[in-house]
Amino acid sequence: MQSLSPPLGEFDLIQRFFKTQSEAMLTANPESVTLGIGDDCALLKADPHEEIAITSDMLVSGRHFFADADPEWLGWKALAVNLSDLSAMGATPLGFTLALALPKVDPSWLEAFSKGLFAIANQYACPLIGGDTTAGPLNICITAFGSIPKEKAIRRSGALDGDDIWTSGTVGDARLTLAALRHEITLSQMDLTLIETRMHQPTPRVELGIALRGIANSALDISDGLLGDLKHILKQSNKDAEVFLDRLPKSITLLKQSVDLQNQYAACGGDDYELCFTAHASQRGAIEKMSADLHLPLTQIGIIKPMQQSTPEITLINSAGRILNPEEAKSLLQSFDHFA
Repeated sequence: MQSLSPPLGEFDLIQRFFKTQSEAMLTANPESVTLGIGDDCALLKADPHEEIAITSDMLVSGRHFFADADPEWLGWKALAVNLSDLSAMGATPLGFTLALALPKVDPSWLEAFSKGLFAIANQYACPLIGGDTTAGPLNICITAFGSIPKEKAIRRSGALDGDDIWTSGTVGDARLTLAALRHEITLSQMDLTLIETRMHQPTPRVELGIALRGIANSALDISDGLLGDLKHILKQSNKDAEVFLDRLPKSITLLKQSVDLQNQYAACGGDDYELCFTAHASQRGAIEKMSADLHLPLTQIGIIKPMQQSTPEITLINSAGRILNPEEAKSLLQSFDHFA
């Protein structure tokens, strides 16, 4: 009779799926971390000329991802969304911690999850330095750390009157993928294959964030919808904005849909993990060169305006140059609500 392997305990699980790969990364990149997994705390090396950026994101099964989501994609995305936050402030990744609740210990699931997690961690030289595991409903919480030269962090509060509003890449494909998976619309398998990684394996714009230091006046990452997130910049900066709907950057796949659906998904679809940033018009040449150097489209979609009322407003202008009335604009200005 074949003997059954004993069940994995917490420390065996950490050692097998996380600690060994983490130690390999720390050995290869020892500059920023003094002590990683294995003690009560990790230790980061503090540079007196740098500031530490810290961000934390939680992904909950059934809320942020399907319960049967591919664990390799999930491992990638769990870290990607945090690296996207770091990139929005111009931070260089230093390391991250992982808190993981599991309904059961499934070695094949953990193998795939850790493969995706360390694939992106290695790509951005961001080692796992600590965390926790426990039994419970599937829940993934990552806290990521980055470094920024002092006084170089790009904040949401820095937008100035007359600034151009820019966004990277394209927006709307993650929402289009979700609509196809929910059978809200029909996409060919070829079209779905072209865009599904935008939802499952987003690309954090780390290199762009670093390049924007000293150029962008404000920035954030687009996680809950472009225009809804832009409002965070406006609120923090006490500004209004004017946005041209026909400039929202869209993929070839999204452009096959109706104009109304294109605008809806691009404006407030969410899960894009691109950067939205503002910069003085004098920086257009530098930004166009940056776009070419990074092989990343950067599109000017609007202009920052002085705030006219007590709360910030976004004026939307359609392809005919007409300003949308409040009722027309309402559905395009929504953002994802984690408690709705």
